Amino acid sequence: MTSIDLVKKYQTNKKDTGSAEVQVVLLTAKIADLARHLKKHAKDSDSRRGLLIMVGKRRRLLNYLRKGEPKIYDKLIKDLGLKK
Repeated sequence: MTSIDLVKKYQTNKKDTGSAEVQVVLLTAKIADLARHLKKHAKDSDSRRGLLIMVGKRRRLLNYLRKGEPKIYDKLIKDLGLKK
């Protein structure tokens, strides 16, 4: 499933880009792109810092979902193929 499909799946309405679920999906796509970039450009420290910041933000959003909406959290983790 592509990130566009996942965004559409988790949106509450057509313009929803702010819910935690959608933010996690979008961050996961950005993280994957940046990880590919860093494999090619290993010494790009600024991009590595940005990657770590995004990973931390995604972790915080996932923790928020795990506490408030455990069913959505489990479904999202499964769809994105992330570790718990």
